[in-house]
Amino acid sequence: MWIGYNRRMPQDQGLVRFSTGFSSDILSVSELNRSVRDLLEHRYPLLWVRGEISNFIAAKSGHFYFVLKDAQAQVRCAMFRNRNQHLTWLPRDGMQIEMQGLVTLYEARGEFQLIAETLRQAGRGTLFEAFLRLKEKLEKEGLFDAARKRPLPTLARSIGIVTSAQGAALRDVLATLARRNPSVAVFVYPTPVQGEGAGLKIAQAISVAGSRGECDVLIICRGGGSIEDLWAFNDETVARAVRACPIPVISGVGHETDFTIADFAADVRAPTPTAAAELVCPERSALLNTVSDLLAALRRYLLRDIDDRAQMVDHLSRRLQRPGQRLRERETWVAQLGQRLERAGRRRIEQRSWMLASMLQRLLGSTPRVAELAAQARNQLARMDAAIRSTHARDQARLDRLWSSLEHLAPQSVLERGYSLVRDGAGQLVRDAAVLRAGAALDITFANGGALARVESVEVRRN
Repeated sequence: MWIGYNRRMPQDQGLVRFSTGFSSDILSVSELNRSVRDLLEHRYPLLWVRGEISNFIAAKSGHFYFVLKDAQAQVRCAMFRNRNQHLTWLPRDGMQIEMQGLVTLYEARGEFQLIAETLRQAGRGTLFEAFLRLKEKLEKEGLFDAARKRPLPTLARSIGIVTSAQGAALRDVLATLARRNPSVAVFVYPTPVQGEGAGLKIAQAISVAGSRGECDVLIICRGGGSIEDLWAFNDETVARAVRACPIPVISGVGHETDFTIADFAADVRAPTPTAAAELVCPERSALLNTVSDLLAALRRYLLRDIDDRAQMVDHLSRRLQRPGQRLRERETWVAQLGQRLERAGRRRIEQRSWMLASMLQRLLGSTPRVAELAAQARNQLARMDAAIRSTHARDQARLDRLWSSLEHLAPQSVLERGYSLVRDGAGQLVRDAAVLRAGAALDITFANGGALARVESVEVRRN
């Protein structure tokens, strides 16, 4: 097949004429869709489109599928994995974006769509902005505080469900509960989950479920959809009804990527309605296995306790005896202790005797020889006395010589040999006649006595 454009168009027509190149005018559906796709892809190169994201789906294959819309129209879009892996942000419902893409036709379903090459954020949608404002308001009030979250019951015997009676979510939840544990009682509180006034009716259903006290836990759920479809669960009255409910509330609204105000207000958020049912209803087989394990453990504990107590009874029975027998055992025990004490005493005495003999032998070996030591002492004393006498005589002779020399040099001895001492009036010894003057008083000392004299004249000798 080929497509040719007729660029010569009449002025009064806005249509582009083309030829299919087929000899027959009858086409198969596949041929028609393929020719239209080729026409669109050749007619429109890469272009930029602005709009709001809705019905966003991140497939397991990694591809993104969503609807781009504005106030009057919408178009389906796809962004394949090799393109979206370069995004640094995750698109979400309600976002305003600018998308560069290729206009094409999905042949298998004959659906007009855009293939996205790149995305960039261009602001937020009206609903998404309203969602963020309400979330911020309630968050400031503390409505989402983790401290206010209540734990789920370990084993709920009755479960309440707030959802549409005709919705697929109810069927999924009931099927999951019946499969996991059919003995759990289920109470359904039907309410519209979409459309005008749905938020108020959901809040009223939650209040009714809480006031009746029929169930241990409450599930509010709905299947997936666009932000518009889930908008009833972004109602402020729903959030306040969830927090005012006296029993724990699980929110299972939409798919895993969908978030609503009810999710933040609930005690626990489940990614899907089925996951919410699984959270509150453990499998019956798992419970039976747990009970079986607990019974086995209890049986083991009781048998072990019985064995322990039987051993204790045997031990106590051995200790429980008649007083006479116990007295005889004590007498035997005392006799044995006496024999052991006697043997220990004898052994101790023998040890002490051996130690005493050893010490006496050591003492005798170390006793001094008195006679020999006395003779040595007398010999030493004699030698000491002789040495003292010899030293005394030698020192006496030396002392005599020194005394003789001292007496010879003593001033008195010098005076006795005819010398005298002459002092002037100041008491100073006169050694030179040159220091005297005629008429000066002199004090003369002799060997025996002294005299006062006066200088008549002075004679100085010159050598």
